[in-house]
Amino acid sequence: MRMNRKIRSWLALGALLAGWSQAAGAWWSHDWSYRKQIVLNPAAVPVSGGAALHPAVVLVRLHEGVFRFGDANADGSDLRFVAEDDKTPLAYHIEKFDPVFNMAFVWVALPELKPDVQTRIWMYYGNAQTNTLPESRETYPAEQLLVYHFSDAAGSAAQDATTYAQHAGSVVAGDDSGLIGGAARFDGTALLSIPANAALQMQSGAALSWSLWLRPSAAESATVYSYGNGALRIGLDGGHPSVAVNGRSLLRAPTAIADGSWHHVGVTVSTAGTLSLYLDGKLAGSAPVSLPTLQAGATLGGEGSGGAVQQAYHGTLDEFQIYRGELSAGWMQLAASNQGTQDKLLGFGGDEQQSSSHTSHLGIILSSLTLDAWIAIVVLMTMMSISFVIMARKASQLSRAAKGNAAFLDLLAGAEGDVLTLAGSMHSGETAPASALALQSPLHALFDSGLRELRHRNPQLQPGVSLNPAAIEAIRAAMETVVLRQTQALNKFMVLLTIAISGGPFIGLLGTVMGVMITFASVAAAGDVNINAIAPGIAAALAATVAGLLVAIPSLFGYNYLLSRVKECSADMQVFVQEFTTKVAERFHAV
Repeated sequence: MRMNRKIRSWLALGALLAGWSQAAGAWWSHDWSYRKQIVLNPAAVPVSGGAALHPAVVLVRLHEGVFRFGDANADGSDLRFVAEDDKTPLAYHIEKFDPVFNMAFVWVALPELKPDVQTRIWMYYGNAQTNTLPESRETYPAEQLLVYHFSDAAGSAAQDATTYAQHAGSVVAGDDSGLIGGAARFDGTALLSIPANAALQMQSGAALSWSLWLRPSAAESATVYSYGNGALRIGLDGGHPSVAVNGRSLLRAPTAIADGSWHHVGVTVSTAGTLSLYLDGKLAGSAPVSLPTLQAGATLGGEGSGGAVQQAYHGTLDEFQIYRGELSAGWMQLAASNQGTQDKLLGFGGDEQQSSSHTSHLGIILSSLTLDAWIAIVVLMTMMSISFVIMARKASQLSRAAKGNAAFLDLLAGAEGDVLTLAGSMHSGETAPASALALQSPLHALFDSGLRELRHRNPQLQPGVSLNPAAIEAIRAAMETVVLRQTQALNKFMVLLTIAISGGPFIGLLGTVMGVMITFASVAAAGDVNINAIAPGIAAALAATVAGLLVAIPSLFGYNYLLSRVKECSADMQVFVQEFTTKVAERFHAV
């Protein structure tokens, strides 16, 4: 029995590993080159309750911290979303896809989303052969009566994203700095009208829900949404979200929202006659209500019909939704988090490429580099190239100088240290084979300079002619001048190595700081804060610092080595000056 249990355990483990391997190696369609896993964790919001959330349409924010826009089509038409089984395509639509500013907003419909269960989906991209964008109406269920994204073209009326196509009957100003793409801007001069429609008809005792995002300009009392000729009003009361029915205020949130930030407001009416108000995902109050059948149209931004706007709302409004049925408290919590700037629902995995199981770390870093990081790296690579060329040339120059000095000293040793004998042998050509290398040496330049000064005072180099101390010092001064010039030649361009050593890390640090700033700014703008969103951008930013160190470290080692060789050559020249002038003084001393 024990053996059978072990066999069954091993078989179960093998089946589990085989299933995992098959799932990991699966690929929905080979026409797509890349994919990324997205993990939805409602417990991180957190979402209360245990029942599945409906409708399960979530917002996927894409920015350069989590998505490589350069690998996708310019309009995002190659995006595809697939369930965790890597077989079932998910309905979705793109509200906005901007490859210039590297930002996109995509709505994805999930088959199920439970508050206590993580859900994983796949996002595929990288197929230049497809250019089809899905219809937004395929994303929402039949209970979704109206959705205005407000990301429509400038000057056009708001378009309903649901299958009911209840487009706005009037045009209001747009605002590109909306919470999710574009937004509607109200200044008190215009209303957005929603024509009467059978789908929006509210029967007495029926359940209905509203969801919207507000950013008021002032702590005012205004009507944001009016339905049924004012029978139901969602608005502000001194800056506090409120709900009024038949002119009587029933609910007022305890918190004012005129703080310049976006706030989520949700209102539900249950079949039991309970009116509930939610603010930023939290229940702000509830009250019993009795609503008659409502058939008239609705307005956003105030009240009125053709004349002056009454109870005008001043501010911006985004993502207005109407749902047939009572949305749960968990749904409100999820919407406030997922659609807001502090999305805790989504987590992004790494990019995977079809040709290999995962793209290389280097590829991820390079694809995440920002423009400023590329500029810093290009500058640093230029500095590295210059440094390597200088080190190679200086090493060759110092090697030739050392070999030439050694050859010259061999000639001097062959002349038994007598500079006059050496001068005669070199003049007669006796040392031609050896002197060819010695002629290139710094010591020969010193010897030639000293000999030239000596001939000025004793043209025939006659031993009987005496030189006074002043003449010896003049010869020494001429030779020390040559020492200075030779040392300058050996040190030429060495300053570029010191610039690379000291400046390289700082240029890299500048690129890193700028990259980190841009990464955090992009994440803040997209409203998606998680480690997977930040990590690629930070890694790419740190690449600039790595590049700076790659410039500085070899340059530091090379500089120290070359400097020691220069000092050796300089010391040889100083010793030779002393030796030459001393022997000349000894040979031509005054009697």
